[in-house]
Amino acid sequence: MRHYVRGNFLEATQHHDETSVFNNIRVVLCQTSHPGNIGSTARAMKTMGLSRLYLVRPKYFPDGEAKSLAVNAADLLDNAIVTQTLEEAIADCHFVIGVSGKERSLSQEVMTVREAAHEVKKIATHQQVALVFGTEMSGLSNAEADRCHVLATIPANPEYSSLNLAQAVQVMCYEMRMAVTESQLHYDEKPSELATQEDLERFYAHLQETLEAIGYINPRAPKKLFERLRRLYARTRLEKEEVNLLRGILTLSVNPKQHKKY
Repeated sequence: MRHYVRGNFLEATQHHDETSVFNNIRVVLCQTSHPGNIGSTARAMKTMGLSRLYLVRPKYFPDGEAKSLAVNAADLLDNAIVTQTLEEAIADCHFVIGVSGKERSLSQEVMTVREAAHEVKKIATHQQVALVFGTEMSGLSNAEADRCHVLATIPANPEYSSLNLAQAVQVMCYEMRMAVTESQLHYDEKPSELATQEDLERFYAHLQETLEAIGYINPRAPKKLFERLRRLYARTRLEKEEVNLLRGILTLSVNPKQHKKY
């Protein structure tokens, strides 16, 4: 009993720590012109566990289209903070990342979004972090980029690197989640029972018998065929239920009227 209680406690603690990190990360959209992108951004954020949305002089907000595209993330729109300047949106932040795909002549540090995510994980544990995105048409202006500590870029097809604003937010938020959760699944995988070696040897014997019966293998000159089949099945790491299924097929292949479970 103690083992499970301790395990649940550790899981709850880990979840709390992750939530605390996500609560210290905000997404800042600068001068968004299309309300649909605001709604899609909210949805992208919520699916990755982020909830703090800041809007710097949005052209249309609040707006019905934003709420429609947010789907079940409308609560992020209800709690969004609207500011008149980027400075207001990031005033209390300790680390500011500008997400940009443009080459700049500035000597600012540029990293991939994956590298940036790992930096955020370290800082957002106890301090405020902002992810800043520019307008749909031109991205971050030079003045906005100047307010950022580093720039992060999404490595895309160099011949066509243009991403929709909400898509860029989704990629960045995904990388945040992978870094913070260390790529853990959000659900527990159902454990599977692998076949024992004894189960496999019975299956191989059954397989060889069946292949000889249908004339696929010549028992007097089997060559390397059956060795190859063994290697093929060994690579799949067969489960116990899968072995039973295969043996049932083998049985019915030789005698369709017979139905026997192994």
